[in-house]
Amino acid sequence: MIWHELGPFTVFDVETTGMSPANDRIVELAAIRVEADGTLQRFQTLIHPGRPIPAAATAVHHISDEMVSTAPRFKEAVRGFLKLAEESTLVAHNALFDLGFLQESLARTGLPLWSGKTLDSLRLLRKTHPGLPSYSLQSLRAYFQLPSEKGMNAHRAGADVEWTVKVLEIALTEALRRSAPQA
Repeated sequence: MIWHELGPFTVFDVETTGMSPANDRIVELAAIRVEADGTLQRFQTLIHPGRPIPAAATAVHHISDEMVSTAPRFKEAVRGFLKLAEESTLVAHNALFDLGFLQESLARTGLPLWSGKTLDSLRLLRKTHPGLPSYSLQSLRAYFQLPSEKGMNAHRAGADVEWTVKVLEIALTEALRRSAPQA
């Protein structure tokens, strides 16, 4: 069995104005849906947070107020993402953070909460690859020598999603290898 046959999966990532789902807002949302046959669909949008982006947040993800000034608000932007994610397992690296922001933002805007399956690639990788020095996405990127194409910047949702798909592939491939009957 190939890892994506366990899908479909929708791997997603958010960039935010800070660390608190209750007090901060999403400024970027990206996702890749991996179908059971291995085909991919991508989604990415900047989101106007309705407030200034703190300099400390911009220093991390390099998303400025000017960049989001004409972007859609969350309620409008999330509709395409939710359609993409329908009937799939939602995957994030350190899912508590991303899912926390997604659920809080859905609730704040009166949209139904995500009630489908979820998977945390960080927790899965800790089980399939114990003892690594760090499980941060950037450390895993270096450890597994994940490719980085021109324009892929750490802490931008689109690039982080691409790397998370690769991390998910590595972890699920190892999990499948371990669960295969020994000849």
